[in-house]
Amino acid sequence: MDFLSNSAHLSPQEAFAKKARSLLRGLQASSEHIQASALVSNDGLIIASVLSSAVDADRFGAMCASLLSLATRAAREVDRGDLRQIILDGTQGPMLLTRAGASGVLAVAASPAANLGKVILDTRTTARSLVELKAAQEGAA
Repeated sequence: MDFLSNSAHLSPQEAFAKKARSLLRGLQASSEHIQASALVSNDGLIIASVLSSAVDADRFGAMCASLLSLATRAAREVDRGDLRQIILDGTQGPMLLTRAGASGVLAVAASPAANLGKVILDTRTTARSLVELKAAQEGAA
């Protein structure tokens, strides 16, 4: 079987994950400072990722979903509206959790040398692309 016939047999979820992974690779290729990225479902499952082998993807996904859930509740408690993004600032660089519509949350880790403004813009652009990808997939179904 050739590659084209194999890709035609992907489930809608597998096809979305493959295209999402491509978007994540593009995000990382856009900046030498972006070190890891993942699209995590709202219930903590990794949909697509570009993570090092040292990362426990299941645990990472669960923690991202928990952070997003808690921050969403905290934002509502102080009347901040819908949560769009969380920025964690660690000694080894920032990590951003950005809403990607119904797809879940886009998690991005960058080096300390990264221009945070550019990382924020690139992350939001990729999150919008993931939302559009999901909408196109659902429209085709």
